[in-house]
Amino acid sequence: KLNVAKSKFSTGAVLTAGTRVYTEANGLYTLDQKLTGVDGKEMSNQVQYRDGKDEKQATAGPADTTLAKKIDANTWDFDLKKDGKVVGHVHRVVSADGKTLTVHNTGMQLSGAKGDETLVFDKQ
Repeated sequence: KLNVAKSKFSTGAVLTAGTRVYTEANGLYTLDQKLTGVDGKEMSNQVQYRDGKDEKQATAGPADTTLAKKIDANTWDFDLKKDGKVVGHVHRVVSADGKTLTVHNTGMQLSGAKGDETLVFDKQ
């Protein structure tokens, strides 16, 4: 669950709530995300990825391909691509106790705007 108080947005608080759910099957990871903006509108998306491989995304958005790299058991880096060009980067770290997820996004955001944000999620 998104901890808005601990998160940092490039243009002030742009989200009021959010959740992320991760699943894995045969090396294919799936992220289901729901975010609520200050306008009350909910955005949801699904991203699938594999370690070290370009993965085409089924949903329309600011990126059409994701390249994921597992750094260690708790850390992943992602290049977000549109038409083969990198348009954003995500650095994701799970705390050693597994209770906090920190996601640092640079470049293209889900909204389509460019920026730099750090989202902090608390495990429920």
